[in-house]
Amino acid sequence: MTRPKSDFDALRQDLHHVYDGDPWHGSSITAALEGIDADVAARRSIPGGHTIWEIVLHMAVWAREVASRVRGADAKSPPEDWPAPRFGGGEAAWQSAKDDLAAAHKELERAVDALKPDDLLRWIGDQRDPALGTGLTVGTVIRGLLQHHTYHEGQIALLKRAAESNPKG
Repeated sequence: MTRPKSDFDALRQDLHHVYDGDPWHGSSITAALEGIDADVAARRSIPGGHTIWEIVLHMAVWAREVASRVRGADAKSPPEDWPAPRFGGGEAAWQSAKDDLAAAHKELERAVDALKPDDLLRWIGDQRDPALGTGLTVGTVIRGLLQHHTYHEGQIALLKRAAESNPKG
């Protein structure tokens, strides 16, 4: 890892590393997803909880929504938060969900790379609306997505571990 020259460079590095690098907290999202097949991704280990597949789709939605906001678009009211997976599509559908997350994250990295450091202080919306995620700076929203992704990466790791300890579901 190269030493960042500014806090803005560090934020861009963190954004990359949390998805596919060496984040300080442990595994990246791509590392957590390694070895998970469609059956495990679709397994609902906790009644009423989300599956790994659902979490991956949810993370892609929010990566795209934050990329849109970083580029200056208004917040959607609300974005489709938890899209329904195509569990019946097997490995091809699961691979498509992972590819979609990768594409959404690359879109976000490109949007952040296009910013100037002062853009991090630009406000998204005038009024604070926690449900919509407005009334915050661009930098706060990007950092929030890092926290969001790290939280869900932890969920994926726990669900993966549960599947490994109980292979028959």
